[in-house]
Amino acid sequence: MVTGATGTIGRPLIDTLVAAGRQVRAVSRRPVADLPEGVEVVSPDAVEVAMPGVESLFVHPRATKDHIGELLKLAAVCGVDRVVVMSAINADDEPAHQPSRYNGDRNSEVERAVVASGLPWVSVRPSSFAMNTLTMWRTQVAAGDTVFGPYASFAEAVIHERDVADVVARAMSDEALLGRRLPVTGPEAVSLAQMVTIIGEVAGKPLRYQEIPAETVALGMIQHGLDEQFVRALMDRYARELRQTPTVTAEVEAILGRPARSFATWVADHREAWL
Repeated sequence: MVTGATGTIGRPLIDTLVAAGRQVRAVSRRPVADLPEGVEVVSPDAVEVAMPGVESLFVHPRATKDHIGELLKLAAVCGVDRVVVMSAINADDEPAHQPSRYNGDRNSEVERAVVASGLPWVSVRPSSFAMNTLTMWRTQVAAGDTVFGPYASFAEAVIHERDVADVVARAMSDEALLGRRLPVTGPEAVSLAQMVTIIGEVAGKPLRYQEIPAETVALGMIQHGLDEQFVRALMDRYARELRQTPTVTAEVEAILGRPARSFATWVADHREAWL
């Protein structure tokens, strides 16, 4: 069973599971037309009926945060063999240092609930998604050849959503991963300026990154409707981690037997979205 079935991770996870010959029940609040043949779509209101027979449950923190306790009790009653939860690589940081909390994420709480449930569990803790660059920069890339932003040298090992999905899929069947928290990242740290250059190279449109003051960026994001607390926490994170060594792990390769996909690969996989 896959919660958050139509999201950034849930959707490719379903493809990976189906390709491996697994039967999938996809939990979704709305009708889904493009799922692979044979996938059973279940509304959240029908999970109680659909849970019996489920061997492995994927818990998406945003999709389940409001009813995680009830979901896990049901899973225990129905004899689910394991629960795989997606958390975040910064889940152990103090709450004020987790910007996504201000957008409603509750990675830490959902992970703690899964670990305390008494069910066999695995937690997959991804770094920032490469997909976030589309949200940040697509409008600027469409408008010209310069992307304006803060802290050009800030670097992190962003991860391809399909790598996260592939690790989750493996965790849903691999006994060796039970009881582990898996910090998964891209293969190398890439700076904001380097990311913009790579986008331009792959999209065939030369681009450059122009650093501007963080406060100017923050005010612009807030004026465009983003939550002020989220924006402030994000800028604080950039400033705080600017001179730290970026976290890069080899977990994807260790688990899947192949290197994590590069940022350039991610851009190529989403080239049409940039164009």
